[in-house]
Amino acid sequence: MAATERTLLAAALALPGMLPAGAAAQAMPEGGLFSAKYLYYRDWQPGANRMTVEAPSFYVLAPFAQSWTVEGSLTFDAVSGASPLYFNVLSGASGEGIHDFRKAGDLKFSKYFDRWIVGAGAVISSEDDYLSRGGVFDLRWFTEDRNTTLAFSFGGAADVINSTNGIAENERRNTVEFLFGITQALSPTAIIQSNLTYSYGHGYFNDPYKSFDTRPDYRRITAWLTRYNQFFPTLDATLKVGYRYLDDSFGANSNMVEAAWVQPLPSGFTVTPNLRYLSQDAAWFYFNPPFPSGRVPDQPYTTDTRLSAFGAVTAGLLVAKALPDGWTVDLKYEFYRQKSAWKLGGDGSPGLLPFSANWIQAGVAKAF
Repeated sequence: MAATERTLLAAALALPGMLPAGAAAQAMPEGGLFSAKYLYYRDWQPGANRMTVEAPSFYVLAPFAQSWTVEGSLTFDAVSGASPLYFNVLSGASGEGIHDFRKAGDLKFSKYFDRWIVGAGAVISSEDDYLSRGGVFDLRWFTEDRNTTLAFSFGGAADVINSTNGIAENERRNTVEFLFGITQALSPTAIIQSNLTYSYGHGYFNDPYKSFDTRPDYRRITAWLTRYNQFFPTLDATLKVGYRYLDDSFGANSNMVEAAWVQPLPSGFTVTPNLRYLSQDAAWFYFNPPFPSGRVPDQPYTTDTRLSAFGAVTAGLLVAKALPDGWTVDLKYEFYRQKSAWKLGGDGSPGLLPFSANWIQAGVAKAF
């Protein structure tokens, strides 16, 4: 499967539009954690089932040597289906659909000091037509009262693409990414976090499984993410809201807002409903149907609907249950719906069918 198609699946596995996890704890963990999750993903368009993903994953965190932690994860996902309805033609790699199996893992070590945490890690992901290797370094600093956290991270990845149809042979892409962030406690019940991320990639960005797909050989993405959490003692509940703006050199700029309500219940249950909205502009080299109108030989051109202009809404619910001896179980469901007309201003790309997806994820965790 091409790297561009993998981007869609990586987003699926991360639940598209979902805000990143919260800032890491400022204190050394007192114990370890093991978790296992199973994800089932499916998407479809009117009259056609499209793609399914089944993905078990495992995570472990363990402290050692009084001031160190090691953490790592493994993910295995099996993918089958076809590309999106491509101007009303269901397509896949070489017309045979998509069948792939991905293996991914990462490992990270962190060292805790009085007011610093330094971490370094590596990640690898492989599938039939794609291999990615990368690394990350991060640094976090805290004020003496622990009310303010500053974060910096730097990462890089080197990808090799060999499409199964022979169009992309040993093509390469390299990416670097920087993050600067601040987390500030506003009161005993409120906290805000703001991160600025910049990434630059150079190399092969085409989708070899789409006719005439030709993209620039570089991509710059700048994203600004701000989140705010407010705890309400009288309700024993937390409101989480966030906003992200993404500026993409491809032109696929987007705005995303999200809200979630975390409500503990009796008997160790917690329910978390969430809702998010995403609006995306079309890439400057995306062309509307009919295919291949607008194409100029040797100029950037794509009809990939992931680079079209659209709006999308996701609604979800997470139910978790705390059990004796440090065990927890959880079940999450999310439904995603995408339409051109839902773009901010209502000027989305014409001629495209609605796109829908859902995720069901079950997990179990054990603190030790």
